[in-house]
Amino acid sequence: MQPARRPQPQALVRRLRLARLAAASSAMALCSTLGAQANAQDAPLSSAAGDESSVDDVVRFEADKVRYDSNAEKVFADGNVVLRHDVQTVRADNVTWDRTTGQILASGNIRFVDEDGNTVYTDKVELTDEFKAGAIEDLLVVLRTGGRLAAKRGTRDEYGNMTLENAAYSGCAVEDSKRCSKRPSWEVTAARVYFDAKQKRVKYKGATLHMFGVPILPLPGLGHTSDFRAETGLLIPDFRLGAANGAEISETWYWRIADNRDLSLTGTFYTGSLPMLTAKYRHLTNLGAFQITGYATRSSRIPLGSTSTGAANASQQSWRGYLDANGKLQFSPHWSLTGNARFASDRTFLRRYDISRDDRLRSSLNIERIDDDSYLSIAGWVTQTVRVNDPQGMVPLALPAIDYRKRMVFDGMPGRFELEANSLAILRTAGQDSQRAFARAQWDLRTITGFGQEVTLTGLLRGDAYHSSDNDLTSTAIYRGLPGWQTRGIATAAIDVKWPFVGEVFGGTQVITPRFQVVATPGVRNFEIPNEDSRSVDLEDTNLFALNRFPGHDRVEDGVRFTYGFDWTFQRPGLRVTTTVGQSYRLSNQNTLLPDGTGLTNRASDYVGRTTVRFGDLVKLTHRFRLDKDSFALRRNEFDATLGNHRRYVEAGYLKLNRNIATTFEDLQDREELRFAARTPITKAFSVFGSAIVNLTDPNEDPTRTSDGFQMLRHRLGVAYTDDCLDLSFTWRRDYVNIGDAVRGNSFQISLSLKNLGVK
Repeated sequence: MQPARRPQPQALVRRLRLARLAAASSAMALCSTLGAQANAQDAPLSSAAGDESSVDDVVRFEADKVRYDSNAEKVFADGNVVLRHDVQTVRADNVTWDRTTGQILASGNIRFVDEDGNTVYTDKVELTDEFKAGAIEDLLVVLRTGGRLAAKRGTRDEYGNMTLENAAYSGCAVEDSKRCSKRPSWEVTAARVYFDAKQKRVKYKGATLHMFGVPILPLPGLGHTSDFRAETGLLIPDFRLGAANGAEISETWYWRIADNRDLSLTGTFYTGSLPMLTAKYRHLTNLGAFQITGYATRSSRIPLGSTSTGAANASQQSWRGYLDANGKLQFSPHWSLTGNARFASDRTFLRRYDISRDDRLRSSLNIERIDDDSYLSIAGWVTQTVRVNDPQGMVPLALPAIDYRKRMVFDGMPGRFELEANSLAILRTAGQDSQRAFARAQWDLRTITGFGQEVTLTGLLRGDAYHSSDNDLTSTAIYRGLPGWQTRGIATAAIDVKWPFVGEVFGGTQVITPRFQVVATPGVRNFEIPNEDSRSVDLEDTNLFALNRFPGHDRVEDGVRFTYGFDWTFQRPGLRVTTTVGQSYRLSNQNTLLPDGTGLTNRASDYVGRTTVRFGDLVKLTHRFRLDKDSFALRRNEFDATLGNHRRYVEAGYLKLNRNIATTFEDLQDREELRFAARTPITKAFSVFGSAIVNLTDPNEDPTRTSDGFQMLRHRLGVAYTDDCLDLSFTWRRDYVNIGDAVRGNSFQISLSLKNLGVK
């Protein structure tokens, strides 16, 4: 048996707890060997006479040679000594026990693996025969969870506590993939390190953080648990420099209240504004988990549209903040409660402090019951707008929103039935209110013919009841509906046929699937009903074959229409191409229900399609389009491309909506935008990255916008260093748009993450 190779101890991190266990296990094994006083190969060693130990304390060992010197009262085990106790193992070149003094000595390439999988390397271990105290030299501990601790020497007292002299700790590996020694990117050196056996904590005295061999920062009071469980203490600070608040530094104090609860308090200090306090509470219960995050500060708030800054707005100082909470409770396998809440004090707080760029904050509470055949949801929704020009009074409150669905199969009847009951109440403080309820029954039958066609038959019946008030407060006339109570009935019949053809071509396999659909719905009372959830209608590849091309329930596409198209898939090793193209034809026009520009107004719709190309894991390209049926102009032109892997990649996205829709339809405005992101390594550890968003919309495409055709919205550039134990990055970001006190300008951020390091 060859001794295990020992990693080179480059003043690195090694684990104290393992060192203690290594010493104890080695001493136990040696004591058992003495009692045996015999040569052995994989022989069990029984406890000494009078010992009350159980059979679990039996130590098995193997060695090239074992001898006993009766004159000196010493036992020697030499050559590839291996001691095993339960799941623990100790390997050494030599083991000696002095029965007169009780001294136990192990030497030469000592390697100990404890019950947790941690490994201790050392050259020499001395212990008493009672295992109460001892000394270890040239100690190196490799932790199973990561991290290494090295020291010149160490001692262990009678309580199992250890003290290490001239020690160093790091979360980095000390060998590369070729098992060559390497310098860690960071390490903590200390004059002395203490290990508390009872609390399982490691504390440092005179600690200093070194990065790339250079001392960077003193760390007074540094400490962490020996098994790296989360504990109370200070975390690594963050540094930023921004246009709105100046230089900032944030420090977090983490409080581990219990194994299932914790609290983080962060203080952020700025040179350009008053400090901000952030608190985050997390709780894991027997039913589920939730977390609550709150921000609070006091600062001046610039009115939206104002161009003044600084002292001119000092009189408008006020308390500002943000609340973000979410969670889920699972009461049983079927019943659950999900909720989230987001509220901001004003419309520019999130952007000024770079917390979020969302333009709407939605809060909800949803009780659900889900089983194999039914679904019930009772929910409520509240939305806060943080868009500059949106009046809050026009933003709806949905309470309650109830939806129940049931799937059924009846003996002797083909197909599957689905029943649905739905109700929704929408309230506004300064706008139209509406309430609705409907019940739906749908039957679907899917079958495969003898010629291989997949045929789906559908029948649908639905009855609606609506009530609305203050309808004149809705600016778009076709969205209002009639005030008071309104009812309507809906009946739909459809047949959908797919016929796939499979064959070989170009060294691969292709599948061509022509598809044809007929949908018939008698005339529906659409304009008498308020439109709350069906406004953003647009012909796309995703809704080409839908029974109703409107996204919600308030509008229904009536009449008779034929939809036709095909899917094509080509696949060979490393390459996959999928394409969908189609069009629909209606027997009547819908130029009042579906405004010009949606692609659905006339009898014949526009052409829509999507193509996706994947080449291995390196290339993915998706193109979506809508082509004008008369002029063949591109009404929708969208590209998304990704090339590379997680280390080196380029991502690009382009979208142009050229629908020529009237500006009164605020949900359907045209837009042109370019998005770009890239990352590439310059060495094995260093990489550069960047991203940008450009608004290419011009006044002719969207008269409500002030863009001149090329408006940079923001970009980001940075450099990062990443290895097995360190993440370090420097980022420069520039915003080009002012929104109140979220001013445009440059922001700089330094991010640092050290694996397995905490402060207390």
